[in-house]
Amino acid sequence: MPRKARGTSPPLPTDASQRVGIGYDSHRFALGRPLILGGILIPSEIGLAGHSDADAICHAITDAILGAAGLGDIGEMFPDRDPANKDRDSIGMLEAAVRRLGAAGYIVGQVDVSVIAETPRLLPHREKIRARLATALGIDSSSVSVKGKTNEGMGWIGRKEGLACIAVATLKGNR
Repeated sequence: MPRKARGTSPPLPTDASQRVGIGYDSHRFALGRPLILGGILIPSEIGLAGHSDADAICHAITDAILGAAGLGDIGEMFPDRDPANKDRDSIGMLEAAVRRLGAAGYIVGQVDVSVIAETPRLLPHREKIRARLATALGIDSSSVSVKGKTNEGMGWIGRKEGLACIAVATLKGNR
């Protein structure tokens, strides 16, 4: 079977199409940076190191939705070697990925995110994060799940060196 040329769009889906994607992201903690998760500024003395604003939740979701549609990943869309992406707002990156999905004939059905971190505690911020992500994704907040998990003190996450996020997203064909 011949390989598809790079940069071409997947075939337009039918209404019965449904796809699933998985995304992952991790960042080290860094002093002097804001802590932004799911588009929300979390009060903290430490933030996340990264080329953009390092919003690991948005990055994991962006990879999940792009992957589900067969449209590459966040690094292809927003390369960290491009100065235009320095300190870029990750919610804006997620919204751009949602627009790309729409052009390919998909809409987001739902998103489920697990944040693995010893700190910060997400519970006080969870509803604001869900609402912000829902707006960016163009779905109801009841279709966005955000969960915080610890690593039980194990490994680099347990030593509070950073955090990781895993996201699963479903897409539906909208044509």
